[in-house]
Amino acid sequence: MHNKSLSELSTALHSGDISSVELTQHYLDRINKHNAELNAFITVTDARALEQAKAADKLFASKKAGALTGIPLAHKDIFCTQGIRTSCASKMLDKFIAPYNATVVEKIDASGMVTLGKTNMDEFAMGSSNETSFYGPVKNPWDTDRVPGGSSGGSASAIAARLAPIATGTDTGGSIRQPSSLCNLTGLKPTYGRVSRYGMIAFASSLDQAGPMATSAEDAAWLMNVMSGFDKRDSTSVDRDVPDYTASLNDSVEGMTIGLPKEYFGEGLDSKVAATVEAAIKTYESMGAKIKEISLPNTSLAIPTYYVVAPAECSSNLSRMDGVRFGHRAEDPKDLMDLYTRSRGEGFGDEVKRRIMIGAYALSAGYYDAYYLKAQQCRRLISNDFQEAFKEVDVIMGPTAPTPAFRFGEKVNDPVAMYLEDIYTINTNLAGIPSISIPAGFVDGLPVGLQIIGNYFDEGRLLNAGHQYQQQTDWHQRVPEAFK
Repeated sequence: MHNKSLSELSTALHSGDISSVELTQHYLDRINKHNAELNAFITVTDARALEQAKAADKLFASKKAGALTGIPLAHKDIFCTQGIRTSCASKMLDKFIAPYNATVVEKIDASGMVTLGKTNMDEFAMGSSNETSFYGPVKNPWDTDRVPGGSSGGSASAIAARLAPIATGTDTGGSIRQPSSLCNLTGLKPTYGRVSRYGMIAFASSLDQAGPMATSAEDAAWLMNVMSGFDKRDSTSVDRDVPDYTASLNDSVEGMTIGLPKEYFGEGLDSKVAATVEAAIKTYESMGAKIKEISLPNTSLAIPTYYVVAPAECSSNLSRMDGVRFGHRAEDPKDLMDLYTRSRGEGFGDEVKRRIMIGAYALSAGYYDAYYLKAQQCRRLISNDFQEAFKEVDVIMGPTAPTPAFRFGEKVNDPVAMYLEDIYTINTNLAGIPSISIPAGFVDGLPVGLQIIGNYFDEGRLLNAGHQYQQQTDWHQRVPEAFK
């Protein structure tokens, strides 16, 4: 049952072949069996999940169930969930019980889906390996000595090990797509503003975007139908109709023009990963797509631009975590300044502190113009590169990550090496455009992802391109041996 698609699960539930309670219990049993090894979940909501499943079964009995009713999923622990701990994998919020639901959670609950629990992540979504979590690192089901990627590593690990059929993630610089690549999943970062950020604890507000993580593009399309849409509570939400993302999945890709940026296939890319990605692109060529080499000349600006903009915004967003209004509070403070400094010093981990300090420096008097303003100007250049490219091509393809999953500890003490893991994904966050990572093969037994980038609100085209590739290949159906 745990290897079925959302479509197959929906059919089984609507036909009565299985009840939502039975399906939910099946996944809870798998979590109970495997989570100690993987550390994918921070919180498992057994009782609430079974209550939601019973409510779903009543909807089936009364013929009022929708397409996703009764199907279990997991939420990244960055989404506020009313009455459930929402920790952002930080000591700072270890005891925080959210008093309301994020819009994404609201929409998913309204569809009748069942929440299995909250997944582990890098602390406050800051990381590319899921090693910065207060609750310990998440393991990659394909090799438990290796990282699952980050920051949405818990969601990625849970789906890859079939502890959940689908999950939510968030992407600030690659945090849906990079773990999807490392764990053999399909992960979509939508256009900025397509999915509400209300109730999603902020890292970098102009970059953060929620999206689905799934085994296939078809499953991701099903969840996108529910997650997307305008939200008046989010000032960055775009008031635009939501298409049925499943409707265009079977469109032909014949005649589609694919751009290959020469900057994505140069120094720093593992040669075996390059060969795997190039083989995937040849599959598109065999389906009638046209290939065109392009240039994104400002690609080299992505990392320095991102690591000014994102820390600057995080230093502002996390200033509310001060021991007074939110989060961990130091014991017996001598005065207000002691309360602030010790609460934040004790509550935040090293990577979060590093980014807050970088951000505060970039925004400080005398440095704002030299760093933050200059980074925003570079951001515009990066966005312009994509707009010029999309005058010639329909989508852009390349690797999602420069290497397969790396070993624990390999890069955690070298922040620059860790930051370079997002070299191919950061640009799209800076530009605000959508992109998807799909399974493209394996290198030495480890998954490799193909990234497909589209223009604004082109999620349907990306999901279609992913689905068509998955009709020709079976990479996305492969499951780690120990979790079959």
